[in-house]
Amino acid sequence: MLELNNVSYTYPHGQGAGIKKMSLHVAPGELVLCTGRSGCGKSTLIRLLNGLAPHYYKGELEGQILVAGKCNRQRPLAEISQDVGTLFQNPEAQFFALTVEDEVAIALECRGLPEDVCTVAAREALAQVGMADAGGQSVLGLSEGQKQKVALAGLLAQNPRALVLDEPSANLDPESARELAVILQALKAKGMAVLVVDHRLAWLRDVADRVVVMDQGQMVAEGDFSLLEDDDLRRRHGLRAVEWADPRSELPRFAGKEAATGFAVANLSFAFKGENPLFQNMSAHFPSGQVSALVGHNGCGKTTLAKLAAGMIKSRDGEFVCGGEQLPQRGRARRVGLVLQNADHQLRMDSVRAELADALVGLPIAESTQRIEQTLSTYDLLPLAGRHPQSLSGGEKQRLSVAAAMIRKPDVVFLDEPTSGLDGKNMLRMADDLRRAAEAGATVIVITHDLEFMSEVCRWQVPLSDISA
Repeated sequence: MLELNNVSYTYPHGQGAGIKKMSLHVAPGELVLCTGRSGCGKSTLIRLLNGLAPHYYKGELEGQILVAGKCNRQRPLAEISQDVGTLFQNPEAQFFALTVEDEVAIALECRGLPEDVCTVAAREALAQVGMADAGGQSVLGLSEGQKQKVALAGLLAQNPRALVLDEPSANLDPESARELAVILQALKAKGMAVLVVDHRLAWLRDVADRVVVMDQGQMVAEGDFSLLEDDDLRRRHGLRAVEWADPRSELPRFAGKEAATGFAVANLSFAFKGENPLFQNMSAHFPSGQVSALVGHNGCGKTTLAKLAAGMIKSRDGEFVCGGEQLPQRGRARRVGLVLQNADHQLRMDSVRAELADALVGLPIAESTQRIEQTLSTYDLLPLAGRHPQSLSGGEKQRLSVAAAMIRKPDVVFLDEPTSGLDGKNMLRMADDLRRAAEAGATVIVITHDLEFMSEVCRWQVPLSDISA
């Protein structure tokens, strides 16, 4: 169904990780997991299978790519997309409508199908991903995890013969990841060919038929899931753990009430216009000098709280206190840093180096230069310093957005899923970076569903369910 035969692909001017003499076959009813360190060529593999390369992403292609037995080179993108559906790492890149049901139905409407057929297909697809009651909601108000489920429903409504998923678990809480695994198992049973590209591995233990490990554009290992239990292989290629690690049963809940140190939220009430309140008279305290995990299910308000704290969203009620000092709306951004879950929302300059320099506007040139060089080295961005941020892989973009926030040395920093798209090596490096920031006195607050990362770096957990009312 999905087939690469001795395929090599290179981008112009070295912009992006290519593929070298790769052969891969995903049969109907089979799920193949592809993993590897950030920037190893996984995204290029996806683009080759769905036709975006070389039809959109130009480059030099050698070898043969077949989807449903037909050569991608000789087919238009619109035709390829009817056979293979792609769930991108950034689900917003696939959205065209305003409401959930309209978004799921829009591709069918564009094919000229009757409205009632589109509606039925959309509702059935939403039910498959656990969002049957969300059809009338605005896509703009969804959490990142919910957006991902809607994008998947939009693909399922089209009934493709193959499905390619790019980091599908990155924005999902553990329960939602397990639900997705059940969905994929059902799709396999119906004969669909499924390729999953992901750094997080444990959720696919009972679903993946085969595992492919990539490094530097090449397939370096292939086998069943037990292949990933080789500690040496995972260490060599920067792979994640293969067992579920759930620190939530062991990580203590922070119960401190004093706001003399750290960061505090007091008496906060907030609701989006026309929607039920997210917070009612909510108070919370996060200690300085430590890393705390702000946890909760998809859509419970974690990202909204971070945006309120950083001054990105205005609130009429509530106080935000840093080191005993109340922060006004306009002053929060200077003291409170925020790394958004979708790195594309924060990257706006034309090179990695310029992105870091933009965060230091106003500093003396000598100090700015010293910080930039140190940060490029710390976050392993020096080889990418001259690259355009939009040419980076998802994991590389994530590292850059975190680096741009931390280079300012904020008193408080919220990081929304900072390990999204990161391999095992860079996840551990991220943990070290946040630990150092906390040891220097910062209040570090991580919004995360990444249980492996939480176990590695967080000292406390603050469940939003404990403080949201």
